[in-house]
Amino acid sequence: MLLVGLTGNIGSGKSTVDQLLSERGATIIDADVLARRAVEVGTPAYAAIVERWGTSILAADGSIDRAALRRIVFSEAQELEQLNAMVHPEVERMRAALVEQARQRGDRLVVCDVPLLFERRLTDGYDRIVLVDAPRPVRLERLVRERGLRETEAMEMIVAQMPAELKRARADFVIDNVGTLTQLDQRVTEVWSALLAAAEAPEPASV
Repeated sequence: MLLVGLTGNIGSGKSTVDQLLSERGATIIDADVLARRAVEVGTPAYAAIVERWGTSILAADGSIDRAALRRIVFSEAQELEQLNAMVHPEVERMRAALVEQARQRGDRLVVCDVPLLFERRLTDGYDRIVLVDAPRPVRLERLVRERGLRETEAMEMIVAQMPAELKRARADFVIDNVGTLTQLDQRVTEVWSALLAAAEAPEPASV
């Protein structure tokens, strides 16, 4: 089984690439989905978040209001780090369990979408690293247009992550998402073919 780490700074288009890889047969494990599960009502992370930031970050149904929490933590690096410390251990536990299930099923290519792959120093756990990237102005415009964020809020989220330039040199494949969906699809096809070849390559004989 080939284990692929897919990453990219916010607004780069990872979710679209996830979908395109899934359509080609990849098993997708999405950190954002796991992060939502990790903070559901009744979980330890939910209790820790409410204790730290109070009930003002709760929605009417008692769940975490992610937008309200985001406005707090992305304006202050220390706050964001505290949130990550509460949520990431559980996300990692769930991801490891899903990877093992895929291994047991015999899945040939598993893609883990991990936004903070480089920031959390998780690269060594993957056979290949794929980075989805787009220039900062493009990502900022997407966040404002597609997610309805204020420009200042979007910029806070962008600057909270490691600059993409530092990630490009460490990635095995870079998917530049700056053109049309057709162009993106063509680039995903190229990367998919390379990943598939790596997944199907014979394991080196042990000495």
